[in-house]
Amino acid sequence: MFTKEDGSGLHPAWVTEEFERIAFEIGLPPIRLHDLRHGAATLALAAGVDMKTVSAMLRHSSQAITSDTYTSVLPEVAHSAAEKIAAIVPRSVSRTAGLPTGSPCRLLEGDSTGPGAGQACAAESRRGESNP
Repeated sequence: MFTKEDGSGLHPAWVTEEFERIAFEIGLPPIRLHDLRHGAATLALAAGVDMKTVSAMLRHSSQAITSDTYTSVLPEVAHSAAEKIAAIVPRSVSRTAGLPTGSPCRLLEGDSTGPGAGQACAAESRRGESNP
């Protein structure tokens, strides 16, 4: 909401026209005043601000509205979320697992059981033996 110095409201059409005039005068590309709201929300989410805060900032009635509106716009937010999730997944330490001494194979800890475990490594060893 925009107001005059005395606190009375400005007509939205006047604010829009003034914004467009000023933007044109300073050489900005054509942009609607309302687009600034979307831009602010998009930048906030891209910066990692949580959805609840952005939703409150926009005065949406629910986080679902904010999420539905902005997460589809931001593939980098989804990418960032995937990276954060991947960062907390425990990683195994590489080691030789019950292989003959001198074997060129390395297995990840936990990969020594289950169907086919170690088969690719055994095949790799055989290739190594047949290639001098």
